[in-house]
Amino acid sequence: MVLKFKKTFLAMALATGMGAAYAKLPEGVEKVTSVEGITEYRLDNGLQVLLFPDPTQETVTVNVTYHVGSKHENYGETGMAHLLEHLVFKGTPDHKDIPKELTDHGAEPNGTTWYDRTNYFETFSATPENIEWALDLEADRMINSFIAKKDLDSEMTVVRNELENGENSPFRVLMQRLMSTAFDWHNYGKSTIGARSDLENVDISNLQAFYRKYYQPDNATLIVSGKIDEEQLIELIDEEFGDIPKPDRTIAELYTEEPIQDGERRVVVRRPGDVQMVGVLYKTPAGPSEKFAAVQVLNQILGDNKTGRLHDALVKNELAASTFGFPFQLGEPGALLFGAQVAKGKDIAKTESEMLKTLEDIKSNPITEKEVKQAKAKLLKQIELSFNSSQSIALELTEWVGMGDWRLLFLNRDRLEAVTVDDVQAAAEEFLVNDNRTLGLFLPEQKPDRADSIVRMSDEEIDAMLEGYEGRKAVAQGEDFDPSHDNIDERTVESTLSNGAKVVYLPKKTRGESVVAQIRLDIGNLNDLRNSGVIPSLTAGMLDRGTKDLSREELQSEFDRLKANVSVSGDSTTVTARIQTNKENLAEVIRLVEQVLKNPRFSEEELEVLKRERIVSLEQQKQQPSTQVFMQLGRHLNPYDSSHPFYSMSIDEQIEAIKKVTPEQLASFHDSFMGAQDADIALVGDFNKDEMQELLEETLGNWKSEVEYERIKTSASDVESINKFVDTPDKAGAAFGAMTQIPVSDEHPDHPALIVANQIFGGGFLNSRLATRLRQKDGLSYGAGSFLRVSSQDDKAIFGAYAICAPENLAKVEQGFKEEFEKVIEQGFTKDELDAAVKGMIQNRRIDRAKDNRLVGTLASNLDLDRSMQWDEEFEQALKTLTVEDINQAFRKHLSLDNISIVKAGDKTKAE
Repeated sequence: MVLKFKKTFLAMALATGMGAAYAKLPEGVEKVTSVEGITEYRLDNGLQVLLFPDPTQETVTVNVTYHVGSKHENYGETGMAHLLEHLVFKGTPDHKDIPKELTDHGAEPNGTTWYDRTNYFETFSATPENIEWALDLEADRMINSFIAKKDLDSEMTVVRNELENGENSPFRVLMQRLMSTAFDWHNYGKSTIGARSDLENVDISNLQAFYRKYYQPDNATLIVSGKIDEEQLIELIDEEFGDIPKPDRTIAELYTEEPIQDGERRVVVRRPGDVQMVGVLYKTPAGPSEKFAAVQVLNQILGDNKTGRLHDALVKNELAASTFGFPFQLGEPGALLFGAQVAKGKDIAKTESEMLKTLEDIKSNPITEKEVKQAKAKLLKQIELSFNSSQSIALELTEWVGMGDWRLLFLNRDRLEAVTVDDVQAAAEEFLVNDNRTLGLFLPEQKPDRADSIVRMSDEEIDAMLEGYEGRKAVAQGEDFDPSHDNIDERTVESTLSNGAKVVYLPKKTRGESVVAQIRLDIGNLNDLRNSGVIPSLTAGMLDRGTKDLSREELQSEFDRLKANVSVSGDSTTVTARIQTNKENLAEVIRLVEQVLKNPRFSEEELEVLKRERIVSLEQQKQQPSTQVFMQLGRHLNPYDSSHPFYSMSIDEQIEAIKKVTPEQLASFHDSFMGAQDADIALVGDFNKDEMQELLEETLGNWKSEVEYERIKTSASDVESINKFVDTPDKAGAAFGAMTQIPVSDEHPDHPALIVANQIFGGGFLNSRLATRLRQKDGLSYGAGSFLRVSSQDDKAIFGAYAICAPENLAKVEQGFKEEFEKVIEQGFTKDELDAAVKGMIQNRRIDRAKDNRLVGTLASNLDLDRSMQWDEEFEQALKTLTVEDINQAFRKHLSLDNISIVKAGDKTKAE
């Protein structure tokens, strides 16, 4: 009773700001250090606690990281850490249905497993009730999770399904083979998901022993970030976690070290597919090593998929459709992976030869000062922008905790800033050598060229590196912003530019003086867009690939210099630019975006690169079950004629259309259709409204298109339902999809009831009726659920359901879907389900309003729809007043199995 009273009092303190009584730390809690706004505490049971207060957020993220990953698994136990991650969601005596609790609290959760660590997190609306619940949940499942045989049996098929789905990915398969070939002894060579035989034969007692050994307070780090009162929260954390005893067992330090590689290696994977890939892997120092910052810069210079040397050497010369680089930054010596996608039928030997020349001939083609400067700008920009989100930092800290110490995040940033051309050149010459390469067969060599400095770092060495490290001044805090509907409406200001473009401003003080913006251009009309095919989409895809004054590389370099993330996308009738930057650089970024939108280069070389990228992507999707399912459903339910802008092309039609497009066609389309007279522009963050109004007027206020814009109306299609199977030979995973259209808009009286009904049936986090049946109960599907997409302008809503599974389980999945659907029709939903769904949805919608990058989209959409946030508030009030009869009646009135089309895709021989 005393404990409960104390926790209740603490909750009141969190809610009311009462904090004076907690000036002294609780007994058994030690403050260790603070760096740039993050403070470390240690409980006497060994639990490490990191607190990151951010009053500008209306959310809190609770993230528990366990210092255990796949590298800790023994022989015959591969995949155990990941399998345990699944079972920890199965409940405890006090939290029997964790997926339901997460949904009820409107949380956005997940769990992830990697080589060095496992973590569980949830982001939720910042209320005392939610904070206390999340801490209680994580403390309880730290030591009281069921880890039961029945849960293992039901989840086994789900994990197997996840494994099979990964087997469909050429990249994932090749990466696994490269790692296993490169590492002789260390567990980094084993896939985190594990071997199928180990998963299928694991003994529950082994899994329970693994859980008891590693899921303990002295092997965990609790990270809490967001809108928290640090002084009060540490009291609550002590109440929740402090009574967990420190275990008697000790965890022995891992001592396996990978020997220095002594020759080139090659692995070949032969499987059916539509895309070729070349992968090259080099061993690299551990993440904490002072040399790793140079490796990161080297990876950026070589592997950036837009500006890297590999892109220039392979993509621009038509030897590859796309390239990438990825550094495995791990607690022990890891790897640097480069890859290239090559179209089917191309000579992959030429790609391999040019790829190795580009990677390993850096002595003859040295790293330049310009390349290092641009790479550092991009990497440091991402770090700086990440600090504007307390959730991003909470999750990023997980990786550094896994590597040895959370403060490495800051030390690595400092090292990046200090990296020189000589450092990067030295890293290239030492690590990117043939005897440190995994690509092909072993070949004898008379003069070995080895990377001799790669050694494991001990905990003592890491501690010594960080002794006395204090970091720098913390990022400037913003204001405590209330994300209520009324406050958002009160703080927003709408205006119009000379050409008719609408603008909405929400100025506020933000962490790091961050700003997000969205510019959406509505273009064209039905008659003028007929027979345009892929031209609008390709035009949008070319906009950020260079302006008339700047090449693609120069443009990207400018955005990096300005610490801005800018993306441009589009479809048949819209073009959208999304911007993330800070107050200092906002004006320059807007001017640069103006050039992107108004004066694109339409380089023939870049267009060929874009076309190859899209064609290879489409070729790869031909045999992907999920792609086939929803492409078939989309084509059936949207029977537009081939000239219509919304016509759904087949993959082969898209490929042929893309091949025919010329730069002149794109330039002509841009000149005729692009303009800002019907634009919806939204800005949220730290800026001066009057300055922005003047700037937008100057840059976009007089820009008009030649072709008049008129929205293309749509309606729910009236087509007969289908049930068909698509054969995707030799694919380990299969997909199920169901879909129908109903004549309902978001102004329809039944809209709130249908939204909630869908949430109960197939939404939420693993606890919907569909997920509970297909994943939790039957163990058939790793991912299963339903969706409802409702138009705001037309009487058209799309209801659908999906599941991935093994081909032999497709019939059972279809049966499960139909049985759960009919159960709703016959028995209806319950009041408990209704209450839980509405509560969770209301909280989740508050999270959406609290996150600037989501709110900016809502505000832009409201401009287009001539709405304020009051519409959202009225919708939420409608949710709260719903009855069980309302949702049951709406479901039965608008949905029927007779009208639902079903498509399944998988290996036919396995399915039969």
